[in-house]
Amino acid sequence: MTNSIRVQRAIKEITQAELAERVGVSRQTINSIESNKYIPSTLLALKIALVFGRTVEEIFHLEKSDV
Repeated sequence: MTNSIRVQRAIKEITQAELAERVGVSRQTINSIESNKYIPSTLLALKIALVFGRTVEEIFHLEKSDV
């Protein structure tokens, strides 16, 4: 699974720490998600999408190897 969190953060001009605070996780968790080292729970993915005013599908993308 890939994601566009880094791009969305740049558009909104927020740091990893600010996003982490808004969704209730650590900055390291956001870093791991952005680096595709950690797949967030459905609840966390929804919270992240809400911060950016996007759908989960607009932020997170399945790859062929995921299906």
